[in-house]
Amino acid sequence: MTDPAVPADTEDAIPVVLINVFKVQPEKQDELLDLLAALTRAQVGLPGFVSATLHRGLNGKTVANHAVWRSVADWKAMTRNGAVAAAMSPIMAIATFEPNLYEAGEVIE
Repeated sequence: MTDPAVPADTEDAIPVVLINVFKVQPEKQDELLDLLAALTRAQVGLPGFVSATLHRGLNGKTVANHAVWRSVADWKAMTRNGAVAAAMSPIMAIATFEPNLYEAGEVIE
């Protein structure tokens, strides 16, 4: 099944950027970062994984994940992976999150 938010003709054609912002109680921020690092390690060997960077919110209440995947199809396959699902379980117990997929727009240096 395809995602209606992603045009079918681009699902495999372009790299995709995941920006996922997690909200957590300040006393759980370090634990969340550790859990997200474990989740990322579970993704590293999967087809299409390019990179990921975790960011600690200075407010103590957020953590952001910026990840690059070769294609939307690769990202979708990752979401169905058993090891990834297992690593997400403790994250969902302590945080809420809002994942969004993006295509690159403009790089300004």
